[in-house]
Amino acid sequence: MDRRDLTDLLTLRTVARERSFTRAAAQLGVSPSAISHTVRGLEERIGVRLLTRTTRSVAPTQAGERLLATTGPLLDEIAAELAAIGELSHRPAGTIRITTGVHAANTILWPASRKLLADYPEIAVEISVNSGFVDIVADRFDAGVRLGETVAQDMVAVRIGPDMRMAAVATSGYLDARKAIAAPADLADHNCINLRFPTLGGLYAWEFEKKGREINVHVAGQLVVNDIAIALQAALDGAGIAYLPEDYVAPHVEAGRVRRVLADWCPPFAGYHLYYPSRRQQSQAFALLVDALRYRGD
Repeated sequence: MDRRDLTDLLTLRTVARERSFTRAAAQLGVSPSAISHTVRGLEERIGVRLLTRTTRSVAPTQAGERLLATTGPLLDEIAAELAAIGELSHRPAGTIRITTGVHAANTILWPASRKLLADYPEIAVEISVNSGFVDIVADRFDAGVRLGETVAQDMVAVRIGPDMRMAAVATSGYLDARKAIAAPADLADHNCINLRFPTLGGLYAWEFEKKGREINVHVAGQLVVNDIAIALQAALDGAGIAYLPEDYVAPHVEAGRVRRVLADWCPPFAGYHLYYPSRRQQSQAFALLVDALRYRGD
């Protein structure tokens, strides 16, 4: 390996990410002509064009995409290891980026992060709320949060919350004026508040189970949302039935603002897990956050 290759790969990666020699040069503290010269030298040494250049933009060629996909994680590992070694003689520091849904952010991530940030002023946490699944490697997140059954097998998964249950809820005013609900099939006669998540390619099917019998129901209704807070508010306003995490609606059930239906069809399932690449080198800051989030039971 030519000793220049590592520096050149870092330069190539910056140009590909920024889609601009000028912006890449500003990040790296060199001139745009130096960036262009570096990339051209790398292309000449390996004998293949890595970037397509136009007057308006720069983009990786197919060969460039392949090279970046292969070397990018390795460069991240090197950077993480250097950061981890550097932290050995310092207090834990650095920014940790996590992608999650709004429910996990409110109930688990922020409560754990609040104490960690107070104890370690040099640590910063970025919580990015997204209702869809995110490629944490491609989007440069340190970790993500998903329900246990949806975590990919090539990831490290750390349980950070208890088992969960879903709850179908509506106001007494709505339920008393309509046909009683004894089984999931009865939802066909009701106005249900649908949730749409980007990764599902459509509306979320309500999942029920009783005595080993599993049923996925595609409900219908006048309202479709992509946020559980709006779904809950609509249910509280009497717009129909919402299907939401049990702990999220529990205060409203206890206060009598909504009533549950089909509770015996909603068994527990694996709760939230923090996940990250199995080859990721943990910094002190990241290890502290993992420990703060780790679920230890009741």
